[in-house]
Amino acid sequence: MKTVAIAIDGPAGAGKSTIARAIAAKLGYIYVDTGALYRAVGYAVSAAGGDWRDEATVVASLPHIEVSLKHVDGVQRVFVNGEDVSDRIRTPEMSMAASAVSALPPVREFLFHLQQDMAAKNNVVMDGRDIGTVVLPHAEVKIFLSASAEARAERRRLELLEKGQDVPFEDVLADMKKRDYDDSHRAIAPLRQAEDAVAVDTTDLTLQESIDYMLKLVEEKLA
Repeated sequence: MKTVAIAIDGPAGAGKSTIARAIAAKLGYIYVDTGALYRAVGYAVSAAGGDWRDEATVVASLPHIEVSLKHVDGVQRVFVNGEDVSDRIRTPEMSMAASAVSALPPVREFLFHLQQDMAAKNNVVMDGRDIGTVVLPHAEVKIFLSASAEARAERRRLELLEKGQDVPFEDVLADMKKRDYDDSHRAIAPLRQAEDAVAVDTTDLTLQESIDYMLKLVEEKLA
């Protein structure tokens, strides 16, 4: 049976994960957070005492890393070598680590087949930076989700605050802008909108408005 893939790309903090998860739940699809996979690699390197900024260290670590996604009570959890690291990878440092390791071809190759295998076996909603351009170029629906850097930084600051991390807005914004630059200027699979993707800007939309708009868009595309 042919599977259906929905690819959602965009910069950090655009709300991709939250919206993609909501769409997957509504449609009964599997949600695949590819950013979490790259965060997991960065975490694994760091947890083993390595520096995720050092390419040689990251590449040498790959044979010792097993990353997997499991759905526990309907929620995607991320495992590294059998250990649930879902909460530990959601820090500003691991966000920067994800951006750094995702620029390395061996890391992308390491995770590429895992992502494609998931899409081959399941109806998926997959979000990331290069899903519509590289990972799932033949996805039935492609969306490029964005918002202003300021709006994305404020959303991320509130997320961190809910987790007990009081990070100044200026610091979050600076990290966001650096991540944007790094993601869009890397040599391998840079962040860009696929030619056949629909652009959606959520700067002035609430989360629920964004979800409703995206669901309507997806349902129209799949009709």
